[in-house]
Parts: sequence; C-alpha cells; structure tokens
Amino acid sequence: MRALETIVATRIVATPAAIDALAAKVRAPGADPPVAVLRLADDDALVLGVPDATSVTIDDPHAIVVAETGFSGVWFAADALDAIVRPFIEWSVPTARPALAQGLIAGVPAKLWLTADRVLLFCPTAPAHDLHERLS
Repeated sequence: MRALETIVATRIVATPAAIDALAAKVRAPGADPPVAVLRLADDDALVLGVPDATSVTIDDPHAIVVAETGFSGVWFAADALDAIVRPFIEWSVPTARPALAQGLIAGVPAKLWLTADRVLLFCPTAPAHDLHERLS
C-alpha cells in the first residue's frame, strides 16, 4: 500500500443548518475536482477538494473556515477494500455509498470515505505512519 500523504482540505465549524446548506450546494454533478463534505460531527465538517478556505462561503456569521492539513490519507479502488482494510477492522463497513465510516483500523483511530468507485482511508497525521506500517 502507498504511504498516507497529507490531505489538503478545508475545515468548517458552523451551525448544522449551515453545513447542511453547504453540502447541498457542493453536490453538483460533474464538479471537477470532486468535492465532498464529510460530516465529522453535527457542527464540524471536512471539505475535500477545496484547499482554498477563502473560496468557501457558508451562511453562518460565526463559522470557522480554515485550511486543514492535519489529516493524512490514501485513495484506492473500491474493489480493493476487502484486501487492504477489512482484515484490520472489527466493525461493519457501510454498504451504501457514499458513506463516511470511522473506528479503529489496525488499532489506529481512522476514517473511510467510501464512494462507488474509490475509498479514502485517512487519519490524523500523527499516527499515519503507524497505520501505514500496520496495513503494509
């Protein structure tokens, strides 16, 4: 497996309604690069595909919108999920796509962004080296 690399994204902390509205706006088909709003908590989201935080407009005057480089990850084909990750988890992976799943992977707190054709495995950058070594 390739090493996990820094994910360049935008972090948003805002009201749940404002994040919902943003997610609805960025789901436009054919966006290039593809944009995804990953809901980490009700009021916290990671926006993939938008590295320039100044380009994000959100309807919350108190929102925090900043560049996020604290995660590392690796993309792989969806059909490789069973070989790469499943042997190292003890929880159910969602079958519906797209989906964000999280839990311990090889003993490291990590997340999976599952789309129809690709999977992003990512975690905070600090334990990324450990996760890579345990999966390799």
